Amino acid sequence: MSAWRSSPSPQFGGRATVPGDKSISHRALILSAMAEGESRIRGLLTSEDVMATAKAVEALGARIEGNGSEWRVEGGPWTSPEDPLDCGNSGTSARLLMGAAAGVEGLRATFTGDASLSRRPMHRITEPLSRMGARFDGADHLPITLHGQRLGGIDHVGRVASAQVKTALLFAGLRSKGPVRIVEPVPSRDHGEVMLLQFGVEVDAEPCPEGWCVRLGNQRSLRPTDIHVPGDPSSAAFLWAAAAIIHGASVTTPGVCINAGRTGFLEAIERMGARVEIDAERIQSGEPVADVTVSHDRLEPIHLAPDQVPSTIDEIPLLACVASFADGESHLEGLGELRHKESDRLGAVAAGLTANGVSVFPEADALRILGRGKVRGGGMVLAHGDHRIAMAFLTLGLGARQPVTLDDGRSIAVSFPGFAEVMRSLGAQLEELE
Repeated sequence: MSAWRSSPSPQFGGRATVPGDKSISHRALILSAMAEGESRIRGLLTSEDVMATAKAVEALGARIEGNGSEWRVEGGPWTSPEDPLDCGNSGTSARLLMGAAAGVEGLRATFTGDASLSRRPMHRITEPLSRMGARFDGADHLPITLHGQRLGGIDHVGRVASAQVKTALLFAGLRSKGPVRIVEPVPSRDHGEVMLLQFGVEVDAEPCPEGWCVRLGNQRSLRPTDIHVPGDPSSAAFLWAAAAIIHGASVTTPGVCINAGRTGFLEAIERMGARVEIDAERIQSGEPVADVTVSHDRLEPIHLAPDQVPSTIDEIPLLACVASFADGESHLEGLGELRHKESDRLGAVAAGLTANGVSVFPEADALRILGRGKVRGGGMVLAHGDHRIAMAFLTLGLGARQPVTLDDGRSIAVSFPGFAEVMRSLGAQLEELE
């Protein structure tokens, strides 16, 4: 165990760079490993989740060399790994790699993970991949063994928007000649589509009667390329949240991805009253990037509707913490997906807020939070091995009246290595307890 404490930090503010985007890093590694030839990746996030993907594609046949600032990936044919592919805590690794490997005829690979990942559902991936022709031993929870096959096409209509499902099916479709169409009720984040275009693949997306349709074109061979990964808005969100809840604070994060599928949290806190400035907008490896500044102002409660959740899904625990500092009742709806993340995030958020003096009313797939303009703090929060719960409540403690204690912060390295150092550089009072 590695307990942490965050304390009121009235001097918080400044300028800080956040690590590379996790979602884009996963996709860059996998597509580079599938492409014949050498690709280079700058700004790759070196978190535990992304390194699980890197080790897996090496085991499947790619060669990877990196020194931190630039990574070289020599892609080519994939073969059966000698040992199980350990995805650690990373659902993205397991699901996207299953899709990418499903069409390699004769390949056999067993996917495993830690205790948390082994409880997370995989049927949403294995079921459509099976319809394309892949075979699996085990279907809903890891460990699962994949038997790669010659794949056909698919016309998949998803009940919920899921970038992981969509991307896994697109990756599987690269090894198929059949038509591939994925329908979502609303658009999920499109990093997979953007990355495929960078590698020379034909892919298009547009509204359709069922919702939002994504299709692979006829050109599906991958061309090696160079990728520059922008800063992760899900990591920057913790800095933005601290600026929003601490009186007088202002934080600038340069070079952050502002893809429309990722700006839900930023738009939400701006609606609540935080001041947001977007400067130096540009395109970097197909992704929109900008320097983002967030400054404190009086916060109003928010109503987050279900159709606004996909662009905010990873930041919901953090948004709930920010809503605790608003004056009035906030209502966050459509959160059922949070029951199936690294932890039951809905339950963990409700328990953590209650422990710190916030009135919260959890529903089946929603949260009502009664903010009073300030948060007492002083509570102990259980992270449940979930990096986003851990960082959300350490951020809450920076603006609360009393320190907040976290039972275990080891999971933070899953997505934001250096979280404490970056926050401390801005004046955050964070300490690891003995």
